[in-house]
Amino acid sequence: MHRKSDSDVTSVEASSPARPLYYVQSPSNHEPDKMSYGSSPFGSPGHQYHCSPIHHSRESSTSRFSASLKTTARNAGYWKKLQRSGELVEEDEDEEYDEEDEREKKEIKRFYVVCFVLSFVVLFSVFSLILWAASTSYPPEVYVKRLVFEKLNVQSGMDESGVATDMLTLNSTIKILYRNTGTFFGVDVKVAPVRLSYYQRNLATGPEVKFHQNRKTQRTVITSIESHQLPLYGGVPGLISRNGRIDSISVPLNLTIGIRSRAYVLGKLVKPKFYRTIRCQVTIHGSKLGKPVNLTNACVHHN
Repeated sequence: MHRKSDSDVTSVEASSPARPLYYVQSPSNHEPDKMSYGSSPFGSPGHQYHCSPIHHSRESSTSRFSASLKTTARNAGYWKKLQRSGELVEEDEDEEYDEEDEREKKEIKRFYVVCFVLSFVVLFSVFSLILWAASTSYPPEVYVKRLVFEKLNVQSGMDESGVATDMLTLNSTIKILYRNTGTFFGVDVKVAPVRLSYYQRNLATGPEVKFHQNRKTQRTVITSIESHQLPLYGGVPGLISRNGRIDSISVPLNLTIGIRSRAYVLGKLVKPKFYRTIRCQVTIHGSKLGKPVNLTNACVHHN
């Protein structure tokens, strides 16, 4: 058989077109050093070759795996979002329930407070009414003991406008016994007005007297009733002295005494009041000046 010479081989290799490289992978071994290269004049791996299909398969599988991981992560995130939204909804519902419970508790507390206040007001009102009714059964006792005319003088004179008339000067003293019959309260007392009058004409007045009287106690009140240079204008003819002597004077007068008592049973909340007006008939005698006039049975009490 005719053997080709080296020059022939060279010429054939130079003239023949370059064939593409290919490799075969063993099914049982994936190592790169076990790969067999295609026919090459030199069998050298130094020549250039394309990327292997296995590399593409690995990239595709990796991409599919990463895509599946991304999908799984996306699904997990979605479920987490759903779970979080569900938890938020549950939290909102729990908050709504808690708010409703708190609102109901507040309404119940408000109801109890209102009931307590109303009950307290009703009970306190009833208690105050009972105390007031009990205190009204203990009115004060007032006794006008005596009246003393100490000085009486009627003389001619002139009033402030220069009109000539008789002028009256009168000094007298009255003694009053006041008794507080209350067993559980004290009273503030005011004695006023105190006056002597001839029908509707006032002849003498007394000052206002105030004091406090403790429970189950009594006191004697002595006050003056007087007038000084009071013009009469002829309104009291009985006071005109005969022959300049006052011994012959005898004039019936009215003595009026007003007494107001205020009890403090429960501080300033329960304050029963007692009013007493005393009217006495008394006659002034010029011949009995300085002598006490007994008025124990000569007075009428009006509440």
